[in-house]
Order: sequence, then structure tokens, then C-alpha cells
Amino acid sequence: MLLSLAIWVPIAAGMAVLAAGERHARWIALAGALAGLLVTLPLYTGFDLQSAGFQFEVKLPWIQRFNVHYHLGVDGISLLFVLLNSFITVLVVIAGWSAIETRVAQYFASFLVMSGLLNGVFAALDAVLFYVFFEATLIPMFVIIGVWGGPNRVYAAVKFFLYTLFGSLLMLVALLYLYDKSGGSFAILDWHRLPLSLEAQKWLFFGFLLAFAVKVPMWPVHTWLPDAHTEAPTGGSVVLAAILLKLGAYGFVRFSLPMFPDAARELAWLMIALSLVAIAYIGLVTLVQTDMKRLIAYSSVSHMGFVTLGFFIFNAYGVEGALVQMISHGFVSAALFLCVGVMYDRMHSRQIGDYGGVVNTMPRFASFMMLFAMANAGLPATSGFVGEFMVIMGAMKANFWVAVVAATTLVWGAAYTLWMYKRVIFGEVANANVASLTDLNWRETTVLAALAAAVLAMGVYPLPFTEVMHASVNELLRHVALPKL
Repeated sequence: MLLSLAIWVPIAAGMAVLAAGERHARWIALAGALAGLLVTLPLYTGFDLQSAGFQFEVKLPWIQRFNVHYHLGVDGISLLFVLLNSFITVLVVIAGWSAIETRVAQYFASFLVMSGLLNGVFAALDAVLFYVFFEATLIPMFVIIGVWGGPNRVYAAVKFFLYTLFGSLLMLVALLYLYDKSGGSFAILDWHRLPLSLEAQKWLFFGFLLAFAVKVPMWPVHTWLPDAHTEAPTGGSVVLAAILLKLGAYGFVRFSLPMFPDAARELAWLMIALSLVAIAYIGLVTLVQTDMKRLIAYSSVSHMGFVTLGFFIFNAYGVEGALVQMISHGFVSAALFLCVGVMYDRMHSRQIGDYGGVVNTMPRFASFMMLFAMANAGLPATSGFVGEFMVIMGAMKANFWVAVVAATTLVWGAAYTLWMYKRVIFGEVANANVASLTDLNWRETTVLAALAAAVLAMGVYPLPFTEVMHASVNELLRHVALPKL
């Protein structure tokens, strides 16, 4: 029941916003987002930490002819993403309160509907239900980028849509093959126990790989992300970075690793190589960006490379570190995009060269951005450090040189983040527009303070996050024997 509420409360709120129209859209959206968050909190408080199985399950017949069910459930892995998504949705509604002036009802309705669909992806235990939610998330994000985005929004929206759709079609073929092999079952948990030859596993692995790699996004299918981020409105960038990028990585944990363990071990070298390229090469690409949004977008590709690396070194430190990194990246990337949004609302520019000396006119904002910049660079006592440290430790147990290459992200991360921060925040005020900037208002302060609290809480005391996933990660690793790299 709780999982159904987590999905349908935000969607119903989105429909209510559309029905109410412009006048009351903001307040109904805020009420809907808060209700969506409140119904997910009992999932955490009532979660059995010792159980590795799925909890809060709902199973109802849906398309009986094909044995398709409305089957929901969360384990220690998916639970955290449902909570993260519901939390970020509240912040996005508050952040867009006065920033959006055209088609306000449609804007907030798009985010609320997408929030419900994303919770559906994380909770689905039926492959058809998963696929429907997975594909449906494309529609509101396509609308958000295409309607409220920048000058090249149509190009960015179409590119985002086509990349993701093409990958998903191969996944659909793989789903139908598994349905046939399992004797007519779409239950994901049945597929976990399905015996498959190594050859079949490899083909299926690649079928799912393209769909998930585009979503992560992994190198070299990452090129849609900087365009989408640059053109998307601030709220769109926040949800895209904080939640949508997690769908691909979540897919690896839910499908690729437990269903095709032999292929995963056999192809681990490829996944590790692609991850290391994303970490090292994209880190260097990030250094030369002049647009703040593009810089943060490329840094997301580098940080998500850490996630895929953690999954394919097949030990508890690596997998748990990757999951922690996903949650942390949700907080930090959301915060950085909101910081850029704050400056863009005032200056209508994202170019690093147009700023300088912001600390002189916006000291409170500069303090918040300092914290998030340090978290992005992986400073100890921030959430950014915990996941990276765990993945590097896991990589060290698997292969020393993999760990060495992975650790370069700490160097590049500090270089590009601090370079951007120094150019934008410090120095003399050279631009007359910067001299007239006003500091954060109460709404902006509330949103950034909530994210700052999350970043510090996770960095100082990560146990509430790691203990939830521990049993489920151990169960996952039982499916996949430790490979020799």
C-alpha cells in the first residue's frame, strides 16, 4: 500500500495541479510533493534491516493473458532511491516557485508525474511494469527540456529522447527472450533464478548494457548529457542529475548482475575499462569547460564512472560504495545545479568568465557553494568522500592499478571544481552586474540548507545509509562470485 501511495500520490497531485490551473498551481504542487515525501518515510522507519528480501510487497493481476502483474517491492538498495527522489521533488517545487512564470501548472505537474514514475521504476518487480515506468519517465523530462529549456532546447530534448529510446528497444528484445525462456513469467525474481548458457548471458548482458549505459551515462554514449543539462531549466537539471542518471546504474544492480552473473564476470574487464575512461578522461574534459552547467554535467559523467566501477569489482566495499556514491551525487549535483540556477536567475549567464567577486555581494550564497564544491571534490566529512573512499578501497582489494587510476578523480575533481569556484566567487568585482547582485532569499536558503544538511549528515555519519543496504548487497554478491582481475 505504501509503495502504491509513493507512486500514485505525486501523479494524482500532478493531475490536480493541471486541473486547478495557474492560480493555485504552486501551493497544490508543494502539498503534493510533501505528501509524496511523507508516505515514503514509513518505508524507512518500518524497514527490517536484517532481511535481504523485498519488503512492502504489493502483487495484483494486471494483464493476465501474458502473466503480467502490478508487482511492487523494495529492498535495501531501491529503498534509498525512492526516498531520494521524493526528497528532491520537494526541493525542485520550492526552487521553481518564482523562477517559472510561463505555463506554471504544466511545469509543476510534469515534475510531480515524473516523481511518481521514478518511484515506480525503483519499486517494480515485474519486468513489463519496470519497462513501462522506465520509458514513461522520458515523456515529462522531454517536455520539461523542450518547453522551458534554453535556446537549443528542441535539439537537446530530441537528442536525449532518441539516445534513450534506442537503447531501451534492445532491452525490450532481451525482456521478451527472458519471458520465453522462463516459461511465460515476467517476474524479475523468477529471472534471477533462471539458468542460462554463457553465450545467452552475454547477448542479454549487451542488450541491457546499451539501455543502462545511455542512462548512466557511460563513456562513449554520454554526449547527450551536457546538451540536455545546458538547455534544461534548473529544476530539470536537478532531477536529471540527481535521479534520472541513477536509473541506468540501478538497472545494473537489478538486472545485469543477478541475472547474468557469468557474463558479468566475463565482461568485467570491459566495464572496468569504460568506467576508468569516464573517471580519468572525462575528468580532463571537465577541466576545459567554460559553461558552469556543462562543467557540472561532465563531472557527473566522471562521478558515475565511479558507480559502474564499484559494481563490477564484485566486493561489498565496491558495491556499497557505488550505491553511497549514487545517493551522494544526488545531493551534491542537485545542490550545484541549484547554485548555478541562483546565479542564472540574477545574471542570465552561465559563463564562468562573466562572473568574479560574487562573495563580495552574496556571502551567504558563497558559503553554501563552497560546501557543495568541496563535496564534489570529495572532501572528507562530506558525502562526496564516503562513496569514493569505499569504491577506491574495494578496487584496491581487487587490483592495485585500477585503484590508482580511479583515485585520479580526487585530483581532477578538486582541480575543475575549485577552478570554477575561484573564478566565479573570489577576486575583484569586474562586472557591474555582479556588483548589484542580491544574496539568497528565504526560499533559496531553505533549499540549499536542506541539501547542505544532507551532505554533511551523510559525510559525518553514513551508517543510516549503509546499514539499510548491507543485507541486500550481500545477497546480490552471493549471485556473483568474486572474479580474479
